[in-house]
Amino acid sequence: MDSDVATTPAPGGGGGGCPPVGIQLEGAILPPVLTVDVVLGLLGNVVALWIFCFRIKSWNANIVFLFNLVLADFLALVSLPLRIDALLRGHWVFGDAVCRLNLFLMFTNRTASIALMTVVAFYRYFKVVHPHHRLNRMSKRQAAASAAAVWLLVGSPRLPMLAYNHIKGSGNATQCFFFTSYKEASRGIIVLVAMHRILTVVEFFIALALLLFCSVRIFCFLKRRQMGKPDKVRKAMRVCGAIVAIFLVCFLPTTVTTLGLWLSRSLRPGDCAAFYALTQLTIVSLGLNFLNSALDPIVYVFSSSVFRKELSAAVPRRLRCQRGEDGERSASTSQSTSQTELGNVRTARAGEAL
Repeated sequence: MDSDVATTPAPGGGGGGCPPVGIQLEGAILPPVLTVDVVLGLLGNVVALWIFCFRIKSWNANIVFLFNLVLADFLALVSLPLRIDALLRGHWVFGDAVCRLNLFLMFTNRTASIALMTVVAFYRYFKVVHPHHRLNRMSKRQAAASAAAVWLLVGSPRLPMLAYNHIKGSGNATQCFFFTSYKEASRGIIVLVAMHRILTVVEFFIALALLLFCSVRIFCFLKRRQMGKPDKVRKAMRVCGAIVAIFLVCFLPTTVTTLGLWLSRSLRPGDCAAFYALTQLTIVSLGLNFLNSALDPIVYVFSSSVFRKELSAAVPRRLRCQRGEDGERSASTSQSTSQTELGNVRTARAGEAL
């Protein structure tokens, strides 16, 4: 996992430092948390993949971005059962190659999920605030190329993970960690770990800044332009609020504990108690990272009327909310009445013109 698990001493220089960190909170807390992530996440994302692949016939740029988001979440979730197995067994049994691929999938798709969530929010911002911008005329091909660029951007810094052996120990003591002790690690591993931690912090603050910017601008725009429609403003803000809330709950704890580890190593390198506590909290916070993949289907529902329509159509009629159907009929009746009234007004105006 992504932390100083079981083998990493705090920096003390030379042969000193803190003794190895034992697996404590990780083995007790992560298995049930990750299991919940996998069960809920796969349920929601499999349904989402089915709707995208078999129900939605006409795709647009927004659908392309949402499909890539669900793909990132799905790939992150399918990498977790091996991690759960290793936690329950107490050791890794799947070998070096699978270890490398497992870690690569976990962390690449975590970053891809953050990046694509931000892209979805940014695209929505342009749709609402700048409806005539050329970005809103993006074709499916252009959206697919943009999504491919995102994958390349987030995957490239993680590729070196595939080049190093992350196995530690042997037999029943074998573990698949992101890196081993600094005493034993090569310079390449140390640089790779440092780069990973920098990315963890930087990607969080960049994405958070963009999400908050989009949310505030959408709120201000709708409040100014839709004074007579407060329900529409509230609905739009619920969408933005849901995205920001999911992002903060899932990724803020890891960012805070990562920063805490940096400060602990820099300012108090001999404080082993603080080092151990922050290490274990960083490990446990990973469970919240992958909860994001379980909660992202909320984003799909909020961000695409096409997805909502197909999801509703896929639900058997007897299971649909009667109130919702009544609401739809009422809305349809209201729309028909409005159209009739508009037609009468146009007829009257035409008569006056004659």
